[in-house]
Amino acid sequence: MKTVTIYTDGACSGNPGPGGWGAILMYGSHKRELSGGKAETTNNRMELTAVIAALSALKERCVVELWSDSKYVIDGLQKGWAKGWKAKGWVKSDKKPALNPDLWDRLLTLCDGHEMRYHWVKGHAENPYNNRCDELAVAESQKYKG
Repeated sequence: MKTVTIYTDGACSGNPGPGGWGAILMYGSHKRELSGGKAETTNNRMELTAVIAALSALKERCVVELWSDSKYVIDGLQKGWAKGWKAKGWVKSDKKPALNPDLWDRLLTLCDGHEMRYHWVKGHAENPYNNRCDELAVAESQKYKG
């Protein structure tokens, strides 16, 4: 299986507000950047959308090294929180409804198609790929500002 490295980030101006996401996919010498945005969204929805878009771009089952500065995304996947929320009808352990079940459901389905490895990276720090994803996300969010 191919090993693909993916970096993702989401940004939102106001929460909710105009938002954007960015992703970088790397395999060998190949590098592909993806980005998008929405006029009215939240930071967490943009973080999730970045990972969904990146995984959706893969054409075959891969080993995926996923890097994100979002604890929400990394913990939700790595610690099995999202699978638990889904199993309980999108209700969290505190009996409150889980947010973004539509995106989590899509993301869990996409993750099942790959061998996933999760890595948290400190945001706005020394990692050039994370910083580039942030640039892409912020640029997209700017397109929706009034």
